[in-house]
Amino acid sequence: MIIVLRPDATKKQIDHIVDRVKKLGLKPWVSKGTERTIIGVIGKEDVIRVQPLEVFPGVEKVLSILKPYKLASRDFRKEDSVIDVDGGVRIGAKRIVVMAGPCSVENEKLLINIAKKVKKAGATVLRGGAFKPRTSPYAFQGLGLKGLKFLAEAKKETGLAVITELMDIRDLGLLLKYADIIQIGARNMQNFNLLKEVGKTKKPVMLKRGMANTIKELLMSAEYILSEGNFNVMLCERGTRSFEDATRFTLDLSAVPLQENGALSGPAPRQRLQQERMA
Repeated sequence: MIIVLRPDATKKQIDHIVDRVKKLGLKPWVSKGTERTIIGVIGKEDVIRVQPLEVFPGVEKVLSILKPYKLASRDFRKEDSVIDVDGGVRIGAKRIVVMAGPCSVENEKLLINIAKKVKKAGATVLRGGAFKPRTSPYAFQGLGLKGLKFLAEAKKETGLAVITELMDIRDLGLLLKYADIIQIGARNMQNFNLLKEVGKTKKPVMLKRGMANTIKELLMSAEYILSEGNFNVMLCERGTRSFEDATRFTLDLSAVPLQENGALSGPAPRQRLQQERMA
């Protein structure tokens, strides 16, 4: 449900509504737009229906969100979103942000050399895997903490922000220390416990679409992060599995205009659909 406030609603009135919603056992999320402020209310619908929220001072109208993803809907916030990343990088503004780097971090010297080259080519974010999910348990799994330290050194050398993948809740503290953006890989798109934990942080998150998941399922996964209070979320079109076996994944370009035009929801609050070039 969305509470649309009057343009002249005061801070005292907004605080009163938020306090009342909390007392009902519901979660309020305040979104301040360019023209007016709205409050998204998440919780049991029967509780919401019983309380006549329209009677509160400062309320213009109350609307229901019919989509299963509430906060990841254009109904909640119509304005495009901008995510501020450490290092002065702004994602979602008019400038295209390029994130580039090796699939996995192998050694410090090579990583720093790559970081310098991608920066020269125009990238502002360094991508590198310290923890790597592999199909085979015998394949290289990444350097772990050592890899994170190499990424931090590359950032120090080049000034590039760092994005790297989180695979295990137990490693979240390390990524909060060394990474500027947390990547949730395609295999973990529906690891809901992991999503809830990154949602409790304010660290920007890039959520990749699972190889066999629908766009609706991607948005529902984003909802797990948003519902915990972290609105710094980006969506990454990873590509889907199909009948084609000549390439690893088929990039679903139709997903971009579908979400941008609001056929499902449009980019969620503080979300921008990202594309990743497949190696």
